[in-house]
Amino acid sequence: MRILVTGAAGFIGSHVSDRLLAAGHEVIGLDNLSRGNLENLRNAQATGRFQFEQMDVTAPELAAVVGRINPEVVCHLAAQIDVRVSVTDPVFDVQQNVVGTVNLLDAARKSGCGKVVFTSSGGAIYGNPASLPVNETAPLAPESPYAASKAACELFLGTFAALYGLRWTSLALSNVYGPRQDPHGEAGVVAIFASALLESKTAMIFGDGQATRDFVYVGDVADAFALAVTNGAHDGRRFNIGTGQQTSVAELYAEIASQLKSDRKPTYADARAGELRASSLDATAARESLGWTPATTLEAGLARTIEWIAQA
Repeated sequence: MRILVTGAAGFIGSHVSDRLLAAGHEVIGLDNLSRGNLENLRNAQATGRFQFEQMDVTAPELAAVVGRINPEVVCHLAAQIDVRVSVTDPVFDVQQNVVGTVNLLDAARKSGCGKVVFTSSGGAIYGNPASLPVNETAPLAPESPYAASKAACELFLGTFAALYGLRWTSLALSNVYGPRQDPHGEAGVVAIFASALLESKTAMIFGDGQATRDFVYVGDVADAFALAVTNGAHDGRRFNIGTGQQTSVAELYAEIASQLKSDRKPTYADARAGELRASSLDATAARESLGWTPATTLEAGLARTIEWIAQA
């Protein structure tokens, strides 16, 4: 199958590209390289079945490029992912996430593409639900422009399906971590903590450290994309991709410090606007419909991530 992966040079996108190539697909990666790194695509480029296009998904020329690529499926991972940026500059967030997605959907349907697998945020779109882990029947309650942009994109997915028959699956990811994660970004708390401790620096925790997240390993997430690409029996649905387990930020720090045999303590700062107090996802639907389950424990995934950061 010929698959276009947007955001391919990024942390998750590069793992998705690798996984699709390992499954025998032909992959074309597209990235504006504002945050992505071509080094992440070294394994993909070595296969001989990978091509790369440098372009922003908001570009007017996107339709011509997608038409030339002629993909059967698009995995859309290109996005503005920083909640803080969305709060301080919501217009930029909408431009990248909503306008960029609509531009891509229009390019996809014009090219004759059959399906789009969209990357949503299970850690943001549900807001603060009444109970955790939250499943897909919970109402959307975004509390940041970033979360609102992801929710809005799902409406456009449905619209393009109704108008043009463009099939779609949305994967609502919990907090993804693993090798290649950027330690300099807001979303990469695992990489931030591990890098600080490896460099004998003091890490900072925002809030009291008791906020919880559902940490899912990037290799497991890549498996979910590979399943969604080929499983068309449940198109037109969102699937949560997470472990269902809550880990506090303080617990996460303690586990990383333990693996590194460090007794260095973190410092604390005020919680940041737009961030949720607790999050975890019920992925029962993904198990029953896609055949996906998270295979990597937090301890094992952290060990692999720390090893990669230490060698990077």
